[in-house]
Amino acid sequence: MHLPARATIGVVSIIIRILVNAVALWAAVYLIDGINVGAATTAEKVVVYLIVGAIFGLVNAVIKPIVKTVGCAFYVLTLGLIALVVNALLLMLTAWVASALDLPFAIDGFWPAFWGAIVVAVVSWLLGLVLPEGDES
Repeated sequence: MHLPARATIGVVSIIIRILVNAVALWAAVYLIDGINVGAATTAEKVVVYLIVGAIFGLVNAVIKPIVKTVGCAFYVLTLGLIALVVNALLLMLTAWVASALDLPFAIDGFWPAFWGAIVVAVVSWLLGLVLPEGDES
């Protein structure tokens, strides 16, 4: 089956986003105490990072716009700093979903999630600078 070029670009864009999320989550696990992946082998860890990266992408795609819309006044009042708290909570939600799916990804509270969300945002931003957007025609 042959997909149209636009659909292929969309699939590639999703794959790149999942890979970026996986690398960013790996960096957070590596740098922040309190964020852990309990897989035994490297292959299992890679699979966990990819699945959790997909979960994180879905959480951000579905819930973050709703939170931004409902909490627009808080974003304005705090000059956007509330976004740090929102990102930490979205990362904690990702860990909860991963736990519900029996994935060995855990966050030990708000502060590791807070610092982890900052690491994930910075790494994602840096990777976004060097990777193609994927939505070009």
